[in-house]
Amino acid sequence: MRTKSVTEKNITPGIVCTAAWRLTKVKPLVNYKLEVEFIDGTQGFVDLSQRIMSNKAGVFAKLRDTDLFNQVYLEYGAVTWPGEIDLAPDTMHDEIKRHGQWVLN
Repeated sequence: MRTKSVTEKNITPGIVCTAAWRLTKVKPLVNYKLEVEFIDGTQGFVDLSQRIMSNKAGVFAKLRDTDLFNQVYLEYGAVTWPGEIDLAPDTMHDEIKRHGQWVLN
């Protein structure tokens, strides 16, 4: 058992995700929108307003709390919020590549 904290380089061999859909940046915007950027340089916007305000929002209803919505972060290259709420990065990438944005209904 270690007695002190040690910062180490990730030495897991051969695990480097280079999938085009891996996100490198996420920024919360007003009205339940996000600005995102992917590892391949694709940039665009995600509009969650319709999904979050829908009566069928499910787990996304929690994001009506703008303080929680603004806590968005990246985990393993995917958009994530506290409480294990996340978005499918591959679908997001495909929609943004085609249309410049992804609107979740």
